[in-house]
Amino acid sequence: MNINKDTQLCMSLAGRPGNFGTRFHNYLYQRLGLNYIYKAFTTADIAAAVGGVRALGIRGCAVSMPFKETCIPYLDELDHSAKAIASVNTIVNTDGHLKAFNTDFIAIERLIATHGVASDTSFALRGSGGMAKAVVGALHTAGFKNGVIIARNVQAGQRLAEQYGYRWQADDRSIQAGLLINVTPLGMAGGADEQTQAFTLEHLSQAKWIFDVVALPSETPLIQAARRLNKPVITGAEVIAIQALEQFVLYTGVRPDETLIEQAAAFARQAA
Repeated sequence: MNINKDTQLCMSLAGRPGNFGTRFHNYLYQRLGLNYIYKAFTTADIAAAVGGVRALGIRGCAVSMPFKETCIPYLDELDHSAKAIASVNTIVNTDGHLKAFNTDFIAIERLIATHGVASDTSFALRGSGGMAKAVVGALHTAGFKNGVIIARNVQAGQRLAEQYGYRWQADDRSIQAGLLINVTPLGMAGGADEQTQAFTLEHLSQAKWIFDVVALPSETPLIQAARRLNKPVITGAEVIAIQALEQFVLYTGVRPDETLIEQAAAFARQAA
């Protein structure tokens, strides 16, 4: 691709920028012959950064922690996906009008439906951060009534549970749930707990579905254990690919075919 005056810039803002989005989007731009380029950034001034998106005509901006909520006052409109959980991970700039979306929410909502997880399934979710909010919000919107939030952070855990009418507890004792969800760094590559399984084998044996939001590696200790027990799984690799794809579609108006999407996701994971 030759960069020129008409090249449209898309970007990401994160406290700790990664490579997945950059590789995913640029791979698709190149394969589809689109005059776009994608670059990751961080910032210490979210107001100025969002102002720059508007002022410079940057077409799209992915938003990661810690900016998913702090960016909201500087935007013009929230899509239902962002409004439902008061959290943003995508900004689309149309002639200076900044509309916010949450494609994590969209991805989770879609995966729950496509995997056929019934809304009368009880769930136990470990975590209370920004991604936990997206998962819990999507479950609530999908009609899940019986759930418990497991979080050592008492304030964050109780607030998240109360917001959506679920229960909270500090640990996983006496947990019995049809759907187990990990939304913590447990099992994440490169982390201190990369070998840690987020739920015990006893918990897994009682559950019907296992969902790990950790994307790297896609086969976390939790997912590996679930597969050994022949439990249906939803992986973080699925989440990250769908949310990135929906960002791509919002930015470009182009929806690639499934084969190309899989190729882009595989390419992005090689150095994410």
